Amino acid sequence: MAVCCKAACKIAANSSAGAGSALQVHAIRVRPGQELLGILQAFVEEKRLRAPFIVTCVGSLTKATLRLANATATKTNEVVHLSGPFEIVSLVGTLNPDAHIHISLSDFEGKTVGGHVLGDLEVFTTAEVVIGEAVDLEFTREMDEQTGFPELVVQPRPQTNQSA
Repeated sequence: MAVCCKAACKIAANSSAGAGSALQVHAIRVRPGQELLGILQAFVEEKRLRAPFIVTCVGSLTKATLRLANATATKTNEVVHLSGPFEIVSLVGTLNPDAHIHISLSDFEGKTVGGHVLGDLEVFTTAEVVIGEAVDLEFTREMDEQTGFPELVVQPRPQTNQSA
């Protein structure tokens, strides 16, 4: 049973709390040697997805470039360049033009490392990715003065006039 106090459950007036939405699902396979983030961004652009996110992913990488968790707006240079092979044990995030993706990778000993994806995700054997789109919403990013990073803004998707 979940317990919720009123103070903890209040949604801040300036938060980006989104309403529910219908879901459309896409699935792609990324092949060996391809750069995963670039392929995902190209897919989103080609399909004109406006509120895309990663549902799940399985696969492997030979390399990755990540920003570590201790980064701040003024200290963004905590970057690691990894050489694998690695299993993708988690890939999550939003795929709007300024994608915000986190990944967890496991090496040959089962040790894991994770962080904010900066790019250079070279596929080793495969990457099978399921992408969802909240079809009634639109994701954008705006600079947040408190965090110093461009943060997610969730808005209802503008309705188009189809009676023309």
